[in-house]
Amino acid sequence: MNVKIQTVHFDADSRLVEYVTKKMTKLSTFHDRIIKVDVFLKLDNVVHKIKDKVAEISVQVPRHHFFVKCSSKSFEESFDSAFESLVNQVKKKKDKQAA
Repeated sequence: MNVKIQTVHFDADSRLVEYVTKKMTKLSTFHDRIIKVDVFLKLDNVVHKIKDKVAEISVQVPRHHFFVKCSSKSFEESFDSAFESLVNQVKKKKDKQAA
């Protein structure tokens, strides 16, 4: 599984990158044929003082593509809710294929 983490409008500290990487390794327990994973961490509303932290996760498996986007006041929170949503999508797709 190839995981690529990109940050937009900021530089992520090693703790955040490590957190995201650790969580993404758990994804392989839900689907064994993951080809590619892209994680985008962005600062939204850069012109305002309050910046939303956006997490986008894109996962590619054979013959299917999953994408989720969540935003909140912290990257960990955004990433966690996006990851949860992604896991639900992957589980649903796998259940449909098994049936």
